[in-house]
Amino acid sequence: MTSPPLTLMTVHAHPDDESIGTGGIIAKYAREGIKTVLVHCTRGEMGDVQDPAFVPPVPGMAMADIRMHELKAAISLLGIRSTHYLGYRDSGMAGHPENQNPAVFAQADVEEASLRLARIIREEKPHVVVTYDEYGVYGHPDHIMTNVVTTKSFFMAGNPEIRTADNLPPWSPKKLYYLAIPMERIRKIRTMEKDRDPEKLPPTSLVGTPEDEITTVIDVSDVLDVKFNAIFIHKSQIGPASFFRKMSEEQIQVMFAREYFVCKHGCRASDAKETDLFEGLR
Repeated sequence: MTSPPLTLMTVHAHPDDESIGTGGIIAKYAREGIKTVLVHCTRGEMGDVQDPAFVPPVPGMAMADIRMHELKAAISLLGIRSTHYLGYRDSGMAGHPENQNPAVFAQADVEEASLRLARIIREEKPHVVVTYDEYGVYGHPDHIMTNVVTTKSFFMAGNPEIRTADNLPPWSPKKLYYLAIPMERIRKIRTMEKDRDPEKLPPTSLVGTPEDEITTVIDVSDVLDVKFNAIFIHKSQIGPASFFRKMSEEQIQVMFAREYFVCKHGCRASDAKETDLFEGLR
């Protein structure tokens, strides 16, 4: 039997998360010929247009359609080979009344949502799965639920006692990673914002990861232009006041030339940090 090609699956909450959080590794591994798979849990219905000058591709276009239009272009640029949607509604930011809507992802039945994702894992056969940490990077309800569902489905997919509607055979991914933002990067973000507005240090809900907890550091400097072009494709969400548009080329290189991860399953204990998500699998 022919072994499936090396495959990377990233699981995200909303369109633009794929580019901001994992655009570097997606572009890097796609360029290497590794199959890249994207799963989005929602279509970003609750997003707000961040650019006052933004003109939708079609007059009166719904927010979900705008974001999917942008996502399609980002997918093409990043080289993503396969895309799936879990089919849930965007929950909105933490504290928004929409959080309580029974149809939103934050209110989803965890078993049902995990089975949906486990079925996709069985179909796509990823060797490596990447998603957010337990806090969802910055506390968004959909990011937190994405962590819960992805972690559960990672193990469900390989359990032969769990059946999908189409009876796909079990598949056990080899490695599970959570996105990490080093505390040093957050300090740099705060410094940049402080320099821009000396009267005010803006609050940030980003929760950094201590350096000693980061297991994996991936150099994405060769595809940094692709990552940022993909971020900027999401024009409705990345307005002129966006942090990403305010950075100099030097700041971009210093802060985003590497993407960081914590391996939660499948990595060998080592004092040295991995430099490849597929270490030990090639």
